[in-house]
Amino acid sequence: MTLVPVPGRNDQRGRPELRSALQELTEAGFLGIQLRVNDDHGEWVGSAGLSSRGGTTAPLTDGHFRIGSTTKCFVATVALLLVAEGRLGLDAPAVDHLPGLGPGLDRRITVRMLLQHTTGIFNHTGELYDDGTIVLGVPWQGKEWVENRFTTYLPEDLVRLSLSKPARFAPGTGWSYANTNYVLARMVIERVTGRTFAEELRRLVLAPLGMTSTVAPGASPELPEPHNRGYYRYEDAGQERVVDVTRQNPSWVGAGGDMISTTQDLHTFVSALMGGRLLPSGLLAEMRAPEATAGYGLGIFAQETPGGGTVFHHNGATMGSAALMYGSPDGTTTLTAGLTWVDDAGLAIAPAFRAAQERFVAEVFSGRLGR
Repeated sequence: MTLVPVPGRNDQRGRPELRSALQELTEAGFLGIQLRVNDDHGEWVGSAGLSSRGGTTAPLTDGHFRIGSTTKCFVATVALLLVAEGRLGLDAPAVDHLPGLGPGLDRRITVRMLLQHTTGIFNHTGELYDDGTIVLGVPWQGKEWVENRFTTYLPEDLVRLSLSKPARFAPGTGWSYANTNYVLARMVIERVTGRTFAEELRRLVLAPLGMTSTVAPGASPELPEPHNRGYYRYEDAGQERVVDVTRQNPSWVGAGGDMISTTQDLHTFVSALMGGRLLPSGLLAEMRAPEATAGYGLGIFAQETPGGGTVFHHNGATMGSAALMYGSPDGTTTLTAGLTWVDDAGLAIAPAFRAAQERFVAEVFSGRLGR
């Protein structure tokens, strides 16, 4: 395990509870973990495990990594900043900004519903129904995904795939997490502004906050240096194979989870967002107001901590890489992490990923919030 001192901050050799949590999680199956905690003890930065499979080098503590669905919080923030500018209405029909989709997109679906996953739209990455039925979407598992991991999917094609399937429920009558909602939200942003999402993200979030290591890559498979490495395990002709998937085209998930960042940039973002330095107070309150099913606001989850407080987060995972991003209601306490591992079609890492979230929240936030 590597602990890196931060000049002018508290001694990084402390926080045995964090060092112990890192070690336990590498033993549970993660290849490498980089962790950053900012709280009333100061800033603590550490890593555990390895930077690459079969190597001996410890993970970077501020390397780039794919953040998966943490992307959704950035998309929602940009949309809400456009609302603040008077260029977008939360309760306006999304189809008004996407005439090319014609009658296929239900006119009752609003921008708010997209951001809160209450549209009922079929998830283009596949659906698991209550009766156990699985309906597949674009390939994202096993040998098929490995062989197509550099394929470019256009957002319009992902949406059309979703709209070709029956809706799960009428708009606004239920909750179902769907990556397609955020593909549509990003399309709305680009239509309203006439600029790419990457350009609007830079204008509204990255430049004002001085975030220089966050990327909306589009269809580029590249991961900026420096970075740790992620892998994927699959079966081919009855044999297990492992391939390095650090380079991969994320357009198959699109705005549902394609961005890249670092623990430092994620800290900067969630601290500013929760601290009221990005959104007007009224819109921040709307963003954080959870619906009843899963505690999901507009691009962010509200979670009760074991100590009786509240923490806001949006974690994410993609092939071989994941992100944790948590913030207290005032943004003064944050936890951000990047994780890498050898992924597989069966999502064998999922229990350890849930354990990581629970352990870190318990260690950093319990008893500290709501004060």
